Amino acid sequence: MKVAVFSAKPYDRDSLEQMNEHFGHELVFFETRLSPLTTRLAEGFPAVSVFVNDDVNAATIANLAANGTRLIATRSAGYNQIDLEAAAEHNISVTRVPSYSPNAVSEFTVGLMLMLARQIHRGYNRTRENNFELNGLMGFELRDRTIGIVGTGRIGANVAKALSGFGSTLLAYDQYEQPELEGIVRYTSLEEIWREACTITFHVPLTPDTHHMVNERTLGQMRRGVMLINTSRGALIDTAAVVEALKAGQVGALGIDVYEEEAHLFFQDLSNEVIRDDVFARLLTFPNVVVTAHQAFFTDEAMSNIAQTTLANISDFERNGACANSITADQMHA
Repeated sequence: MKVAVFSAKPYDRDSLEQMNEHFGHELVFFETRLSPLTTRLAEGFPAVSVFVNDDVNAATIANLAANGTRLIATRSAGYNQIDLEAAAEHNISVTRVPSYSPNAVSEFTVGLMLMLARQIHRGYNRTRENNFELNGLMGFELRDRTIGIVGTGRIGANVAKALSGFGSTLLAYDQYEQPELEGIVRYTSLEEIWREACTITFHVPLTPDTHHMVNERTLGQMRRGVMLINTSRGALIDTAAVVEALKAGQVGALGIDVYEEEAHLFFQDLSNEVIRDDVFARLLTFPNVVVTAHQAFFTDEAMSNIAQTTLANISDFERNGACANSITADQMHA
C-alpha cells in the first residue's frame, strides 16, 4: 500500500524502513507535520501515517478524503489529535498502536520522580560547572510516601509495580480496577488522591472529561508541596494554573514529558529561536521543574513495536478493509 508518513524524523524512517522489509508497503516520508496546509503532499496516497502533534482536524480530513485517502494510521496510542467524527463522515478508517512498550513510559515516569525527589538535575548541572556543594540539594526518599496513580492501564499498572519496590503507599484511581494490582495499590477516589498523595502521576487518555483535570480548583485540594508527574497528555494539566501553584508553593515539584501546547515546540531544534510561549518559558525558570520533550516512549523496543503495529494495521486494512486496532468516534467520548 502507498503510505505518506508525516512527522517523520530520521529515527521514524529507520524503524519503519527496517520493519517494512517484512510488509512491503511503499513508504514516502515527509518531515513536515500534517495539517490542512500540507494535505496536498498526500494526494494519491490511500493511506497516511501521523504522530501525536499532527493536526488531523475536520479540514485536514476533508482534504485527505478529496485526495483519495482511505486510512489514517497514527503511530501512537492516543488519538486526540484526530477528529474521529469527521473521519467517519468521510468514510476514512483510523487505526492506532494501543500498546507499544508500557515499560518505556513507566520507567521514564519513575525516573522523573527520582530526579525531582533527589534533585539529580540540579546536582548534575552544578558538577558540570565544578560546583560540588550540597547545600540546597536536600532530597527525600520515596519509601513510606503516599503516591497517587491516576489511571492504571498498562502504563499505570507498570508504574505501580515499580513503585511497590520502593515501599511507597500507593493509591490508585481508574474506572476499571486491575486484578493484577490487588495487594499493590488501594483503589480510591480522585478526591482522596488529591487530599492524601505527596506525589501524583497521570496515566489517562485525553478526553473531554480529563481535559484540565489538574486545575485551580483541584490544585487547591492537594497537599501543599505536592509533586506532579505527567507523561500522558499535556492538556490533562492547566499549565497556567500550575505555574501559579508553583509560585505559591502549593506545587513543590513538577515533572512533565508532555505539554498542552507542545505541537509548536517539541520534536524540533529551537536552540537558536526565542520561545514565544510565555507560559512554557516561565516553567523553564523553576528549579523544581523538569521538562522533557515527549521522549518517554523513545526506546529501541518501543520504536520497533510502533513500526510493526503501524505497518500491520495498514496490511490488515489493505486485505480486509478493517483492522483490530481501528478506533471510532464513539471511543472519543468513552
